[in-house]
Parts: sequence; C-alpha cells; structure tokens
Amino acid sequence: MNRIAIIASTDRGVTLGLIVQKEFQKSALVSTRPSERTEVQSITSIADFLQTSFHSFDAFIFIGALGICVRSVAPYIQDKKEDPPIVNIDDHGKFAQSVLSGHIGGANELTHKIAAITGAQAVITTSSDIQNIWQLDTLANQFGWKIRTTSSLTTLISLFVNNKPTVVLLDIKDPGTTYLEKNKPNFVDFYYDYLQIDFSQYELFIAVTYKVYNSSLPTLLYHPQVLHVGMGCSRGIETHLVEESFRDQLSQHQIAIESIKSLGSIDIKYDEEAFIQLAQKLEIPFFTWTADQLNTQQVKNPSETVREKLGVDSVSEASAMLSAGNQDLLLEKQKITVASGKKYTLALTLDKTAQRKAMIAIIGAGPGDPELISVKGKQLLEQADLILYAGSLVPEELLTYAKPDTIIRNSASMNLEEQIELMVAYYSQGKMIVRLHSGDPSIYGAIQEQISIFEERGMDYFIVPGISAFQAAAAYLKSEFTIPEVVQTIILTRGEGNTPLPEHEKLNEMARHKATMCIFLSATIAKTVQAQLLEHYPEDTPIAILYRVTWKDEEVYTGTLNKLAAIIREHKLTRTVLIIVGAAIGARQNRSQLYHPEHKHIFRTGKPVKL
Repeated sequence: MNRIAIIASTDRGVTLGLIVQKEFQKSALVSTRPSERTEVQSITSIADFLQTSFHSFDAFIFIGALGICVRSVAPYIQDKKEDPPIVNIDDHGKFAQSVLSGHIGGANELTHKIAAITGAQAVITTSSDIQNIWQLDTLANQFGWKIRTTSSLTTLISLFVNNKPTVVLLDIKDPGTTYLEKNKPNFVDFYYDYLQIDFSQYELFIAVTYKVYNSSLPTLLYHPQVLHVGMGCSRGIETHLVEESFRDQLSQHQIAIESIKSLGSIDIKYDEEAFIQLAQKLEIPFFTWTADQLNTQQVKNPSETVREKLGVDSVSEASAMLSAGNQDLLLEKQKITVASGKKYTLALTLDKTAQRKAMIAIIGAGPGDPELISVKGKQLLEQADLILYAGSLVPEELLTYAKPDTIIRNSASMNLEEQIELMVAYYSQGKMIVRLHSGDPSIYGAIQEQISIFEERGMDYFIVPGISAFQAAAAYLKSEFTIPEVVQTIILTRGEGNTPLPEHEKLNEMARHKATMCIFLSATIAKTVQAQLLEHYPEDTPIAILYRVTWKDEEVYTGTLNKLAAIIREHKLTRTVLIIVGAAIGARQNRSQLYHPEHKHIFRTGKPVKL
C-alpha cells in the first residue's frame, strides 16, 4: 500500500491520526476539524473529499464512529476484487476494525498494524482468521503463486472454512509449502504423490504444483513459477505459430503455463522474434547462453546436426538445465514442426530450489544462548532427519527441537571424512540434514572444506547465518562498535597461532587502523597479542575479554590494553575466549546524523503527502 488516507472526524481523532501517520510514509491525514499542525490537511467534508480522492489512494483509515465510515464509503464500493482496504478505529484507540477488503485488499493486515501502533484491539471477522487457518484467497499473493480453479474461489473457500475433508498435494518445495506444512489444519491431509490419493475420502482438492490435474473434486491449484524452458528453432519461425504450438505442447503434457519461470536458448538466438515475443507474452525473462556454457551440460538427447551447425550438442535441453541449475529434465527435448514447416525444440526443467529432494542446511547456532538461534534455524532443526552438531560449542538445548525420530550425532569425535560419510548416507535417502555450527558458520566455522566436497559431489546445500560472538559481545557490553567520528570499522581477526596469518594481516598491521578489533582464538597467545596491539593502540585503550559469552557460565572482564595478558593469565582463560579492543567499548558520546531533526530522508521528508 503506497498512498493511505487517514480521515479523522474529531479532535481526539486528529491526535491519534498524527501517531498513525508517522508509521506510514506515504499517508495523508485529513480532517474537517481545525488544526495548527502542518501535517493535518483541511477538508470541507468527508463526502467531498471521497468524491474527488477515493480513487487516488490505495487504502483508507477512518478514525471515528464506524457508522460514519460505512456511510461515507457506501457510494463507492463495488466488489472485493476492486475495493480498497478500509479500516476504522474509534477515536479513543480501543478498537481497530477491518471494514472492507480484508483478505484480497489487505485490510486485515493493515488492521493488525494499526492495532500494534495504537494498542487497540484488532477486530477481524473473517472466518479463516478467527479459526487461524490458511487464507486461500491470499496465499497466492503471499508466496508468488498463480491460481487455477474448477469452481468459484468463493465456493472453494466455503468448503475450507467449513472444515470439509481436504487433501493437499505438494509437488514442489518452496517457502509457501513449508508454511502450509507447519500450519496444517486438523481436517487436512498432505500427499506428495498424486497416485497415492484416495479422492473418495475428501471433498476438496488443493495442490501446489506445476501440473494441471483433472480431479473429480472441487479443485484449487496453486502454480508457482518453478519451470525453466529451453528452446531452439529454425531462423525466422513465425511468432504466432510458436506461441500456439507451445501452449498446445504444455497442455498435452499437463504442464501449467503459469509455472514457466524463464525461457532460454543459445546466444545467436538473442534476436529471435518468436522467443522475444513469447517471453514478453508470458512476462518472463529470456536468457541466452554461449556455446561454451551449453557444452558444460551432459544432455540426454544430443544432436549431431546441431553440433555441426552451432558447435553444441544441445540447445533446448542444455538451456533448460543451465537456467534451472538442475540436470534432471522434467520434459526431454520435443521436436515440433509448425504449420509453415519450420521447426522448434523445447525442453523443461524444474528449478533446483523447488525440488523435493535431499538438502543440507549449514546453520549457525549462535554464540551460546539457545534462544539466540534464528527463527529459520529453529524451523530447520524441527524438520531435520539428521542433525550433526559441533559438540560442546553448540548448546544441547537446541537439540530438543528435533523430531522424535531424528538422528542426532556429535561431530567432535569425527574427522571430516567420517562426517561426510554420514551425511552422504542420509543424503542418498533424500533426507533433510542439518550441520549445526557455533556462532555464525561463515566466521571461523571450518565450513569451506565441507562445502567444497558438497559441490564436488553435486550435493545441494545452503547456509543459514547465526549471531556471532562479536555481536553477542557488543550486546553484553551495551556498546555500539561503530561510533560516529570515533570508529566506523570493525575488524574480525585472530592472532597467529598454529595457522599462519597472511603477512598483510598481522595484528600489528591491523592495529594501525585503531578500529574496533574482535580477536578470536587467541587467549593462549595473549602476551604476543598485547605486544602487537600496543604498537599502535594507546595503553589505556578499553578492552573486554569474554569467555563463553551468553552461555550460563559466561565470564566477562574489562580493563585496558596494557593489562590484557595479565587478566587472561589471572583467570586461567584458554578456550572459547573473545577479545574486544577499541574506544567504542562503553562509549556514550557523539551522535549519529540518522535521527537528527534536520536530517531528511525518504521516510522523513518533512513534507505532507499531496491529496
């Protein structure tokens, strides 16, 4: 919602409106009540304002009696597909009510936002919200899906909100399907294979799929954009014939055209009008690949003719594979002749990220407090079939998030080869694997050697960041590590122990910057670290030494740089120690310009929205 009109009917409503207006960048506060505030724009009457401006705003927030709101908008409302979201809040800020276009328009969401701003009670009356079940009419917009139905959407929603037995087929995996699985109503059953469904047991069929299913039940198909098409053709092939034939081919193979995400071909086809027009019609990108890129793919149907003419074994299959990042063809090369006698080929591949297959998640567990893991990290732990965690560096409380049948193994006693062997065994079974590291896995997490092997073996993986110990240290010290006009740089480094440092990264070289320095893995060489830092930092530079920060047994010591080695020696600190050095520790002076009254930016322009 870009432009929001806030209409206040009373003086108290104007006061409340000023609070609400600050939270919505492109909002205009209007009222018939006189006001000295420049943010309030005067109108002669609400009726006159709506007559001229109803179609100029994306949403309306009325502050005052609900009856005024209803009577004011009544002449302009049409249907839920066209009407803007309308919310009403009483001028005491007790109740915020979604009035119109709750789901499709977003009034329900807007109501919750207003309630959070004002402390009002959100009043939502739509059935799916009250039951806390999926909102079928907003899922597509929420997750970027397209909708296909066999009945009116209203009929399908009625079946669902009345809790009729519902079967849901998930052919792909994306954030939307994860949401559905995590929030399953008790009258819903999930399936992952269409042929396994006994449709006689259900009254509603829902699928998240790239296929077109013809079920006897009322059907709601959500089509995510997950398919990449590769195409080759005779030069100058007719645009309209290609589009007509392309649609027919997809229909024959029960493929939803709404699920096409991109079109790809060889680079010499960059100006092929049929491909350009087809991509524009489908509102998808048109990619081209060089011969060298296409030849990196091992295709199922190489063509000697194409090799002789273009120097590649394949155009359509290889293009689809490259675009999808996936070697498994959903539809192998099809050779089609159109009415003019000219030919084209096409192949389809499912996007790598949408495959329901084995996956490895490298997750940062955070610095120690189990509550500091990310929400995404926690959710993946709940889904994992195998959790391989980094021993005592990871809080065991996190392992309680695992499913009852999850295998949980400690990697502390394993070498790299043993870890890989275990993960490969579960990966080959199509399982979900979590490799749980301490802190943020990308900072001294020893993950490079693992991901190199994953890539060599074609194993899919992704990384979920975690809170690093240096961030937890800043929180404990109640310090901002970047202070205006004092220090704007943070250096993450370590002293030179068993692992040599590059010459240009020696601590004494890093110390020249006098930045906020966060030194890992260096407690046992504290004397050397201190000497190197003192080459450039003053002796009285603040320091903090944090042992197992955020753990239950954490220890934190502060002092000055000239006492660094002595503090570590006195407290017998050797492992899991982080050293922070710099003037930012405990600093309370200097002010950022970000929130200065004179500083303007896109969210604080100081100018009212034009009516």
